[in-house]
Amino acid sequence: MAIVVVGQFRLPAERMEEARPMMRKVMEATRAEAGCIEYNYAEDVLDPGLIRVSEVWETRAQLTAHLKTPHMAVWGEERAGLGLTGRNITVFEADAGTTL
Repeated sequence: MAIVVVGQFRLPAERMEEARPMMRKVMEATRAEAGCIEYNYAEDVLDPGLIRVSEVWETRAQLTAHLKTPHMAVWGEERAGLGLTGRNITVFEADAGTTL
């Protein structure tokens, strides 16, 4: 059973240029983790500063381990410094899915 994480957070639009290298760094480190199938941040085209989150993990244990990594601790500090607000993240258990 796959673990799917979806959600969003908001950064001040005027800080996005500063935020992008930080997001890239955490995305690259996370994508290298065991059990990470997908890990994505995407800025909403219609709402600057709104970041959409999507993740897929092999197991909940691997997601839990991810949340304790050093790069996530750094990202937690960085995003707070950027003025992150509106964080709303939900975790789902899902079957293998089918292609549309």
